[in-house]
Amino acid sequence: MKLKKICAMLLGGAMLAAMLTGCSGGASETEAAATGAAATEAAAAEAETEQVQDAASESTETHRVLFVARASADTFAAWLTNEMQAAAAEYGDIELTCVSGDGDDNVENGLLENAITQQYDLVIVQSNNNAAQAPYIQQIVEAGIPVITTNPSVYQGDLDGSGDTALLEGTGTVDADPIEQAKVSAVRAVEEVPENANVVVLRGPSGNYHAEQRRIAWDTYFFNERPDVTILYEDYANWNSDEALTLMESWIQSDTHIDAIISMNDNMAAGAIEAIRNNSDYINADGTANFLAYGVDGTAQGCLLIKEGLLTSTALQSAADLAKKNMQYAASVVRGEMEVTEVNDYVDAPEINAENVDEYIQIYIDNGEIAADGTMAG
Repeated sequence: MKLKKICAMLLGGAMLAAMLTGCSGGASETEAAATGAAATEAAAAEAETEQVQDAASESTETHRVLFVARASADTFAAWLTNEMQAAAAEYGDIELTCVSGDGDDNVENGLLENAITQQYDLVIVQSNNNAAQAPYIQQIVEAGIPVITTNPSVYQGDLDGSGDTALLEGTGTVDADPIEQAKVSAVRAVEEVPENANVVVLRGPSGNYHAEQRRIAWDTYFFNERPDVTILYEDYANWNSDEALTLMESWIQSDTHIDAIISMNDNMAAGAIEAIRNNSDYINADGTANFLAYGVDGTAQGCLLIKEGLLTSTALQSAADLAKKNMQYAASVVRGEMEVTEVNDYVDAPEINAENVDEYIQIYIDNGEIAADGTMAG
């Protein structure tokens, strides 16, 4: 409540008290004072009520936030989008808009440019290709719009090619450590993969930070430890199960048995597994697998494949945790409670394998991604 309005109310109360004193004729000074005090108290109460109403009005200001996902066809990106929407619903003052870059740098960059035109209050970016998106993210920052990069983070080196691993200037991030994610399976594979094994490697998009760092982790923690292992084939499947299926169908034509599938995400592993699901060279008569397979992300589909005995292990990259943290920080930034450059947080990467997969399947049943009968919902 503004000071002038309060003063006017108090003055009005005093005048009313004086008028009542004059009209009462025989009224005592005590009665007049009591009347004046009552009027003053009423005016103050009204002022306090209006202050509360003003504060409530300010707290319900709507902040427009944009989430740019790299591709709706990407299983993890789709999961993250759904979780972002669920997390945003917990904030009455946040209006979240979700769009997809369709795995196309030109499409995603156009969406980033549009974020400036539409004057969003904050933008959350899931890059398809860090180097391709970095200049457009910089434009958003220069336009005065806060940016949080997620899955993956975007770095200064992505903009200028310097190799600088500091976050892109003016941005914050919520992410997971891709080295730790891939390390989970790479370390166990050192002991599990048979001697002189032939393996295939499925890579994510070229230039994608998570894809490249996960591949580096496999070199560091597996291939450097197992020089006896031969990489029979390696190619980019761009996080896509259909592309991985096509590659695997081609690779098995060589008639050289593939002992292990090493995939940079669960979705590509699922595609490769589908290509050999009915192949007697890879599935024993009793239904057990005659190969090993490793992924990353801990998706519902990945967990079901572990339960089926077709995926050996994965590391959880929880889209739910990423979304909750993103929306928590987004709300704090748009409300002026913190600067976007203070946002720098990472989720854990627990291992999922045959021993603990039931625990994670139950989580997916509880959130509706897996049906009660143990199949993918929807």
